[in-house]
Formats: sequence, C-alpha cells, structure tokens
Amino acid sequence: MNLNILVLPGDGVGPEVTEQAVRVLREIASTHGHNFHFEEHAAGGEAIKQTGSPMPQTTLDACLTADAVLLGAIGSPEFDDLPSAQKPEAGLLLLRRTLGGFANLRPVSFHKALASASPLREEVAEGADILFVRELLGGLYFGEPRGITSQNGSLVAFNTMRYSESEIGRVARVAFEAAMKRRRKVTSVDKANVLETSQLWRQTVSSVAKKYPQIELDHLYVDAAARRHGCGQRLIEAVAAIARERGCLRLYWTTKEDNATARLLYDRLAKFSGFIRYDYALG
Repeated sequence: MNLNILVLPGDGVGPEVTEQAVRVLREIASTHGHNFHFEEHAAGGEAIKQTGSPMPQTTLDACLTADAVLLGAIGSPEFDDLPSAQKPEAGLLLLRRTLGGFANLRPVSFHKALASASPLREEVAEGADILFVRELLGGLYFGEPRGITSQNGSLVAFNTMRYSESEIGRVARVAFEAAMKRRRKVTSVDKANVLETSQLWRQTVSSVAKKYPQIELDHLYVDAAARRHGCGQRLIEAVAAIARERGCLRLYWTTKEDNATARLLYDRLAKFSGFIRYDYALG
C-alpha cells in the first residue's frame, strides 16, 4: 500500500500526539511492507502565527491532494479574543467543509492496560464498547444566518440549527453500516418532542432503518436519557453498565445543543479508555 499522508500537528498536545502516531504508522509500514510518505503543514493557531490564517491555502491544497489527513489538535486560549472567522477553529471547520468530512466516528472501549487511568471501577468499565457517530457538516456549527447584532439597545446573538434530509440520511447510513459489522444495535438520541430538526432527524433515521432490518433501532430524548442515567459520574457509570450488559450502544446525537452536546458526552465517556480519544472523519 502506498499512501501520501498529510500531517497537521496543530496546537497544544497536537504535535506530541501526531509525532507518536507517525512513529506507529512507520512501524506498521515497515512490518507489513507498506510505503507511507508523510508531509507536514501548519494549521490552527500555529498557522495563524506563521501566516495570519488558521488554514492557509497551501495547507488546504495539500489536504485535497493527500490520501489521508492526520490531524492533531486545534485551538488555544491565546486566540480567544480573535473574531470568530479568524480563530483556529475556523480553520478546522473550513477543512471539514472542503474535504466533505460529514461523519465523525468516535469509539469508546475499555483497555485492560489503562484500567488504572480510568476514574471508573474496573468491573464497571470492563467490556464497554461504544461507537458514537456524529454529524459534522450541519446543525449549529454551519447553519446560517448567525451573528451578533444590536436590538433595542442590547446585544443579541443568534445561530441557526439546520439539517436536511440528505445530510441526516448519509450519516445515518454510516451508523447502520457500522452496526452491521458490530452487534447490530443503533440508539438515536434527539429532542424530537421540541425541535423540528430533531423531528426530521428521527423521521429520516427511522426511514433509513427500514433498509437495515437486521439492525435494532431505538430512540431516546436526550434529556430523558440524562435523567435515566443520572448526571456526571453516575451518567458515565450507568452508560458503562448498559454497554456491558447489552454488548454495544451506537449513540446517534442530535440534541437541543446540537453536536456540541454530542462532543461533550463523548469526551465524558472516553474516560472508559483511560482518557484516550479517537477521531475519524468520513467524507
């Protein structure tokens, strides 16, 4: 296998993480006879320091021609005062949109070797195997209009949560296809009792499910799920227990806080694996 891999170390812990990831990939290539070529470019806060842009055109062009992009981390408090369009995170959103990375796969699993690094008791976390499928190109992050304006002498901020049937359908298929290779269970968590976007989400996911009769699908309201499992540490332990008992949960999030909540809950559940987080983006 011959692959050109573009490395974007980014900010914070990003350079450290990507350095070790490249070491692992080089070892894999050497062991299995692959040829991986690595090229590094600046992105995020580091790119702002070097070029004034969070995603320089040269970096974006290199991403488009590469076979894969290995991204570290984006963002730093030192850039918090910049306008939204100039912040490091703006470069990340541009990269997602340009590459068409619409589905984020975030697995959480228990690793025996990391048991002591987890805040959960080993007997609670053991056997956890959860795959989050998160939509990346719709919702609040990309919805228009958005902004901050003045109304009656007071500042007003607004964002738009928007999803299309096609956006929901394509990420739903990713979840169902993943479930086919795992334990054939998809749980969709939404706010369909209040939000029209969630109503369309539930309707579309249910429609896609008809093409996967082997998959068990259920729906949960996000606040009902939170109440059921408690909050904070109790939420994590309860979900860990359910994951162990039922084999695997596929959690599909569209909530009143949109994919920001999905990310928060995923990060909490990542404690199963001793604080190691994995991200895959599919386009």
